[in-house]
Amino acid sequence: MENWLDILNVFKQKQEAVALVTVTKCLGSTPCVLSSRMIVTKNKKIFGTIGGGKLEFKAIEEAIIAIEENRIIESNYTLGPEFEQCCGGKVEFMIEPMNQSPEVFVFGAGHIGVEIVHLLEGTPFKVHLIDSRENWFENLELESHVNVHQVKLNDFKTFKDAVNWNENAYVLVLTHDHTIDFDIISMALKEETKFLGLIGSKTKRVRFNNMLIKEMGIEEGLSNVVCPIGLDIGGDTPKEIAISVVAQLLQVHYADKVSTK
Repeated sequence: MENWLDILNVFKQKQEAVALVTVTKCLGSTPCVLSSRMIVTKNKKIFGTIGGGKLEFKAIEEAIIAIEENRIIESNYTLGPEFEQCCGGKVEFMIEPMNQSPEVFVFGAGHIGVEIVHLLEGTPFKVHLIDSRENWFENLELESHVNVHQVKLNDFKTFKDAVNWNENAYVLVLTHDHTIDFDIISMALKEETKFLGLIGSKTKRVRFNNMLIKEMGIEEGLSNVVCPIGLDIGGDTPKEIAISVVAQLLQVHYADKVSTK
């Protein structure tokens, strides 16, 4: 097997979820050695081995669960008749999901957008702030955890390329222009996201919903978009709205973990 760190780095660059299986204990006669490693992809392609046979097949099955549920799994097995082996040894391994850190892409570096990215410091989210206004970021003081993306209004491809579209992408749309908001939502609905949110009133929601259905041919309209964004906790200052939005993002992020406890 080529260097497993190099392989993991390739998947990291592609933001592709994989699981790393590491043998943490071997007792008695076993088909593997301590610290044997295997990388498993979502489509069950493997790199490396932990010994082959039914033990490895079981590890692959559990690796898929680890990826789907984004949680570490620790397992131990005695190699007897169940594994068509008579060596009687014991193996323990740990499965770690990789490249599943959530990323937030905030379209719009206005008062609320800036407050949101500041509040996200210290959370599990990797943070991106995106804006199309020329030289806009020169006047902003942003923390080092914020990744800034200057996109071009006359080249909408730069909006799409600013996002790593995948099941761990949280996209918030709150630009200075409703036309830009609509274009981003129309684009994002065709891509994979974990959360897609749009700032706005009930009137804006109805208008955008009708436009998506009638003008864009998107039958589901805004049914897959959270609008307005933020938990209903009260308060209407930029910071208070930002707090409600960040609370909602954390609620969505931790929901799966709470449900599997």
